[in-house]
Amino acid sequence: MNSILHIDSSILGGYSATRALTADIVAKQQALHPGARIVRRDLVADAALHLSDAHMAVFQGAPVSDPHLGQDLATGGAYLDELFAADIVVIGAPMYNFSIPSQLKGWIDRVAVAGRSFKYGPNGPEGLVTGKKVFIASARGGVYSGQSPLAALDHQESYLLAALGFIGLTDVTIIRAEGLALGDEAKAALAGAKAQIDALAA
Repeated sequence: MNSILHIDSSILGGYSATRALTADIVAKQQALHPGARIVRRDLVADAALHLSDAHMAVFQGAPVSDPHLGQDLATGGAYLDELFAADIVVIGAPMYNFSIPSQLKGWIDRVAVAGRSFKYGPNGPEGLVTGKKVFIASARGGVYSGQSPLAALDHQESYLLAALGFIGLTDVTIIRAEGLALGDEAKAALAGAKAQIDALAA
């Protein structure tokens, strides 16, 4: 075991449920894999720019004339290098307006790169980021899982599973705390998520 990539995307800082859960997951993985190196990415404190026409021009071969753009491209390249180097990936992903934070979407835009993390072959797309274990710390105010009438509005976990699976990350465990805006259910939801983390095995 060499590397654990720890990604947070919540804008709530110390009030964030997903940040608390990712910290617990990483601590558990460190206990299971002593000596593992932790690579931390806080996508709020150090966010990459959203993709723009300037980015696309460079991707098509145009020169990099803006130093800020050059630095941002280097950050995006580092995201991809870190993902390939990781053995375990831990992602904090709260639900914002039925989907994921734009900061996390920005990270996905930088790691879903044709020819690097996926390719198109005779049988369609093929993910190239394989052999890794992914843990998603998911938090949402309502209840969207199971037979919930809100299940069709879940474009958070469903999107992440699709996007990660597209680039080859299919070994995914979701640690979920939902109903966090429903009063007394919040404490039980967090306790249940922490119990899931405690029960994780190597």
